Amino acid sequence: MPGPRHYPLEAVRTDGWFERIGQTIGSFQALCDIIGERFFAFAMITGARITALTVDRRIPDNTVVDFTVGNEAGGGVQSVPLGEFRRRLVAALVQEEPGAPLPASATDVEGLQRHIGVRYLLLAPLFGYELATLRVDDDGSHLDIVHEGAEETYHLSAFRARLRTHVRQEHDRVSRGQGQGAIDLARVVDAEAASKSNNFRRVIELLGAWPTPLSIFLRTPEGQMLGAEARSTVTRGLSLLGSAYVELGEFDRAEEILRLAVQYAGEGQDSADVYLRLGVALLADSRPGEAIGLLRRAAALGGEPAAVWPALGRAFLARQRYLAALAATVAAAEAGVPVESLWSIRREAAEHLGASYRAWAHFVGESEETDITGPPPSATS
Repeated sequence: MPGPRHYPLEAVRTDGWFERIGQTIGSFQALCDIIGERFFAFAMITGARITALTVDRRIPDNTVVDFTVGNEAGGGVQSVPLGEFRRRLVAALVQEEPGAPLPASATDVEGLQRHIGVRYLLLAPLFGYELATLRVDDDGSHLDIVHEGAEETYHLSAFRARLRTHVRQEHDRVSRGQGQGAIDLARVVDAEAASKSNNFRRVIELLGAWPTPLSIFLRTPEGQMLGAEARSTVTRGLSLLGSAYVELGEFDRAEEILRLAVQYAGEGQDSADVYLRLGVALLADSRPGEAIGLLRRAAALGGEPAAVWPALGRAFLARQRYLAALAATVAAAEAGVPVESLWSIRREAAEHLGASYRAWAHFVGESEETDITGPPPSATS
C-alpha cells in the first residue's frame, strides 16, 4: 500500500494578500473603517466592487453601499444598506463549493488551488492560518497548518467548514456590536477585567466594533459636545482596545485606535495614560524615536512614573542617547520608582558610556562603592 503523499503549499499560500492590495488603493483605510476590514476583504474575494458609499454619520449601519458584482452585464449597480451588504457577502462565502480532484503533480499550482479552493486560500490568512502542507492518504486530503504559533492538522473538508464558521462568527460579532448597542459604555468595565486577566482577545470581542462609529461620531456636533464623563469612558475603552492589539502584535491597528483615543482624551484626566500607551505601542513596534515625544508628553501630564520613566529610558537606549536614558532613571528614582526596576537601563547605558559614566555618577552624587555591573543595591542588602 503506497504511503501518504505530501504537497508543499508555499507556492499557493496567500499570506498578506489583502495588505498588499491595500497599498494600491488610496481610500483603503477609509473603506476598512466604514465597511470593516474583513468585510472589505470578503468583498474582494466574492468579486463585489464598491463604487460609492453614502455614509450616515449618526447611524453607521445605515450607510448605503453602491456596488457591482462581476461584470454585471445585466444588473448594473446595486445599492443596499451596509448591514445588508455584509449579509450578502457572508451568504456568498458560506455556500459550500464542490471539491476539485487532486492534481497529478505537486508542481501543478492551479490544480492545488482548485483542490483546496481559491476562496479558502484567501480566507485563511484573514483568520491567522498559515498553510504548510497538503497531505493525502487513504482517509483523504489533510492540511498541516500553523495557527497562532501552534501546529494543527485538519481534514480539508473540516478546514473549509472551519473557515465558513469564522465568516459567520465575524458577521455575528459585527451585528452584535453595531446599531443601537454599538457604543455600550458598560462594556468598559468588562474589558478592564479581561485586560487584567490578560484575556486580550476578549477585550477585542467586547470593544472591537467601537473605532469606526467613534471616528465618525467625533466629527459630528454631538461628538464635539460629548460630556466629560462619557468622553473619559470612551477614552478608557479605546485605550484598552489599542493596548490589546499591541499585546497581539497588531501595531498598525493599535496605533490607529490609540490616536483616536488621544482625540477623545483631549487635555482630560485620561490623556497621560493614552500618551503612555501610544508611546509604549510605538516602542514595541521598534519606533523609539517617535515614542520619545509621546512618553515625554505622558510624563508632563502626570503619567504613572513607574510606567513612564522606564519606558522613556528604554526608548532613549534604543536611540543610543545614553545620558538621556540615565537622566530618565534619575527622574524615575526621584518619583519613587524602585531602583531595581531601573537598574538594567542604567547598566546598559553605563556599558556604552564607559569611563564617562563615573563622571556622571559623581555629578549626580552616586556612591563611589556602587557597582553598576552587579545586581541593584536592594538585591544585595
